[in-house]
Amino acid sequence: MRKSHPIRRVVLATAATVSGVVLLLSLKPSTDPASASAAGAASQQTAAGQESPQGGAQAAGTGTVTGDAAQTQYGVVQVRLTVANGKITKAEAVQAPKGGTSDQKTALSVPKLNQEAVAAGNANIDSVSGATYTSTGYKQSLQSALDKMKAAAGSSGSSGTAGSGSSAGSGGATQATKTVTGQVAQTQYGPVQVRITVANGKITKAEAVQAPKGGTSDQKTALSVPKLNQEAVAAGNANIDSVSGATYTSTGYKQSLQSALDQAGG
Repeated sequence: MRKSHPIRRVVLATAATVSGVVLLLSLKPSTDPASASAAGAASQQTAAGQESPQGGAQAAGTGTVTGDAAQTQYGVVQVRLTVANGKITKAEAVQAPKGGTSDQKTALSVPKLNQEAVAAGNANIDSVSGATYTSTGYKQSLQSALDKMKAAAGSSGSSGTAGSGSSAGSGGATQATKTVTGQVAQTQYGPVQVRITVANGKITKAEAVQAPKGGTSDQKTALSVPKLNQEAVAAGNANIDSVSGATYTSTGYKQSLQSALDQAGG
């Protein structure tokens, strides 16, 4: 009896040890959910961190927007803007004419156009001498990027603008209609100046009060101006196509049109 008693103790001790190990193993998964929940919380924080910049970009008008590609005689021009709080902080040409003398003209003009776009905050910037086509394409793509930026800002921005316009004038519909004349744009063949009529924030009429005259300019003006007028009303902005055969007149028209839109608040 004395010999069996110690053996029973050993057996019982061994069994107790095994039971303890089993309990520890069974308890280990219960600690994992805590770490899993911590990981889940971390992933939720990460997800929230990824969502908040997007929401902030929409609310504060911050982000990057790329304008439509503008075809020019020497190649494509496309502008990308970086915007913070509704203001242009960076402008760059992601596409520009290349090859031959275009390399020199692009290197000369694009940095200047980028600087002017940031400084002006709109597409009403000066063309770079010697790079007219690149400058025109740049401004077209820049205007497209600005239009996209305004659209992305949401209806709240446009409603705020409309509200300020309506509150400024007690005349209601009468005050909502106005006629604005853009600045004179000098071209190689003569000055171009555009006058627009705006009603409720939309162009209802566009006309050239000045256009190149004399010789072949009469024919080009007669051919291009009516088309440009129609495009301005249809587009509602200065991002319109140039008329083939009247490039200089078209360029001057769009410059003066953009000036008029800036004055009209559009």
